[in-house]
Amino acid sequence: MENWAKSARAFWTAITAPTFWLIAFFIVPLSLVWLYSFSDKTGVTEITLDWNLQQYARALEPLYLGIFWKSIIMAAATTAVCLVVAFPVAIAIVFAKPSQRMWLLLLVVLPFWTNLLIRTYALIAVLRTNGFLNSGLEWIVVNCDWLLSFVGLGDNTIVGPFEALPLLYNNVAVIFGLVYVSLPFMVLPLYASLDRLDRSYLEASLDLGAGHVRTFYSIVVPLALPGIASGIIITFIPAMGSYLTPDLLGGTDSQMIANVIASQFKQANNWPFGAALSFLLMYATFFALAIRAVLMRSEGRGDAK
Repeated sequence: MENWAKSARAFWTAITAPTFWLIAFFIVPLSLVWLYSFSDKTGVTEITLDWNLQQYARALEPLYLGIFWKSIIMAAATTAVCLVVAFPVAIAIVFAKPSQRMWLLLLVVLPFWTNLLIRTYALIAVLRTNGFLNSGLEWIVVNCDWLLSFVGLGDNTIVGPFEALPLLYNNVAVIFGLVYVSLPFMVLPLYASLDRLDRSYLEASLDLGAGHVRTFYSIVVPLALPGIASGIIITFIPAMGSYLTPDLLGGTDSQMIANVIASQFKQANNWPFGAALSFLLMYATFFALAIRAVLMRSEGRGDAK
């Protein structure tokens, strides 16, 4: 094996460029924003660094705590829906024929080939008042009597004129949009975890008399917990900090914390307060990642035993 002393020059040559990029374009800007969070806005554009916690104290007021709590609830709802939808999808991919898995995985990652803004506007075209979904429901309602007559159930009108459903600019639309965006982030970790599943455990469980439902909850779910934990983390964190989806699909009561942060930097021009809100969101993110690290460490100790 080559001595490290002989390869030190190659090592430093390889690491210098990415280290410079990380420091110059990530650590330094992030540090500046962190300093802003301890500053005061003293004029229209003047900011004074006086190392106080007034911005954090304001960020912990009931109004903003309510927005934080609402963002957590909406992100948690998004994560729960993604988990319920993604689990059968991941299982179907795992148990598909090897020649079909590549195509199924391609369908999962295919949305990443299109810009998020374009996908969101496409979703608006589906959910708006005269969109595809309401148009389809209207067609069903209009033709409902004809269908009933066709099957011989009578000619009486049982429905009135169709009223378009409010599918857009509300909390449900935001959650639907977040699920639409985040679903691949849940499917892929679940697939990676289930793909390593020893199928002999499933056969043994079924041979011992356990049904498919009990086998799923007693064998599949526990063995897929690492993938579930990873999927929850990488789905919940981006959903909680989402800006574009609630901005385009939500109404005035559907704003999440990222929208408030953006308004502080852009409209209100209050960078210190926006920085404090940003770092509270980042602290929450670090807390979630710390929980994941503890779980991974526990899994490692379990394996060691």
